Amino acid sequence: MHYPSSVILDNQPLCWQDVVAVARHHAPLSLSDTAWARIDNAQAIVQKIVTSEQRAYGVNTGLGALCNQALHGDQLAQLSRNTLMSHACGVGEPLRDEQTRAIICCAIVNYSHGKSGIRRPVVETLLALLNRGITPQVPSQGSVGYLTHMAHVGVALLGLGEVSYRGQLVTATHALAEEGIVPPQLGAKDGLCLVNGTPCMTGLSCLALADAWRLARWADVLGAMSFEALGGQLAAFDSEILALKPHPGMQQVGRNLRMLLNGSEMIATSEGIRTQDALSIRSIPQVHGACRDQIAHAERQIETELNGATDNPLLLGTPDNYRVMSQANPHGESVAMAADLLAIAIAELGGIAERRIDRLINPLVSGLPAFLVSEPGVNSGMMIAQYVAASLCAENRQLAQPCVVDNYVTSALQEDHLSLGTGAALRLHKSLANVNQILAIEYLLAAQAFELLKEYRFGEGTHRAWQRLRQVVAPYHQDRWLAPDIASSAALLQDEQALLEIAPTLL
Repeated sequence: MHYPSSVILDNQPLCWQDVVAVARHHAPLSLSDTAWARIDNAQAIVQKIVTSEQRAYGVNTGLGALCNQALHGDQLAQLSRNTLMSHACGVGEPLRDEQTRAIICCAIVNYSHGKSGIRRPVVETLLALLNRGITPQVPSQGSVGYLTHMAHVGVALLGLGEVSYRGQLVTATHALAEEGIVPPQLGAKDGLCLVNGTPCMTGLSCLALADAWRLARWADVLGAMSFEALGGQLAAFDSEILALKPHPGMQQVGRNLRMLLNGSEMIATSEGIRTQDALSIRSIPQVHGACRDQIAHAERQIETELNGATDNPLLLGTPDNYRVMSQANPHGESVAMAADLLAIAIAELGGIAERRIDRLINPLVSGLPAFLVSEPGVNSGMMIAQYVAASLCAENRQLAQPCVVDNYVTSALQEDHLSLGTGAALRLHKSLANVNQILAIEYLLAAQAFELLKEYRFGEGTHRAWQRLRQVVAPYHQDRWLAPDIASSAALLQDEQALLEIAPTLL
């Protein structure tokens, strides 16, 4: 997967890889002169509203159910500060640094459209947090879609709370002072701009896309290994047969499997030993392919949101000819549904992998020693690793229940339909972590099966995958502490370079 070395916000649409580059790989983020001009134009509209005293939601009125409460003069700046203070009430463990960075990145992207009205110094300070490695500690729980997470970022701009900085937790005041950053003065609408929109669910979902695509590719590699170790019938992956059901993902998985298994003596020797394989073996293109198609659909939804203006109200035109529009663009229904869909797809990737794991350890169907170990009985081998995979699959089934169809009423009936998209995205991260562990277990077991079959020549890609794991995990000859092996395998699955080495042409 290619990620840019730097990201500039200008006129071109962004992709999720840009957000991941900034959040995970610390690519510097900047704005073009054109983008800054858009931000300044929107702020000038805010100032025109303030001086004309035209009523505009969140500029010179209260928020939520207080939208009809008019405010004046110094109250406008005080509203911005108070918005951050009152909305920064999240609970639970803090987000990981990369998650908070993704959220901040998407917030800046939103402001760069020039429809929000936030002041330039506030955006400059947010950029400084990203580019100088100052990451606010943001509680993970408490969002119905927006508000609380960015409020905790906002109070850090004021020097409140703790931040991650140079590998330590320090006060925000200390980190800002170390970098020579002066907390920005807040003006009308700044507080609302900071907490509004869909950057939380969008940023989190961009990171999830990176992990989902990585795991989808690894699932093809490991599925091919299990298929080979179980003596699968390659006719099920025939290109002419698969083309009769032309789902794009299914065709790609078929190509991947044929490439990975090319040259396999094991597959050639197994031809005709059974009429057909169990579904978890012969339906890899259909199941993995369907998961890929859902990831691709979610990708389109998330990238559309990333490139949209999601503030409320939105400011259109110029200071001399403008409109202030109250609407519902901060409602994150599209991203919430995409995150829910991804959770289903990821659960299925893990679910079919667990079924392959079960077949690998079961001598009644594998033709291999029980639990893939010599002297079964005195050795339990890989028996309990399958239990772990089953447990993680059970958890993912629970996590795959949709968030978006739930609903609560907030702000005294004013906000009475909620996407719950941030919760959906955070839950998706748990599912992805679980599938990383499930696939790590399949990797261990399939490689161990190869040890028991190494009189055969394996496929070009599957052989490389086996040998790559052996660089970090030794063969399993008798029972030993298995948890470190799973951890090493799971770490390898997070290595994009390893995937490239194993299968350079894998898509």
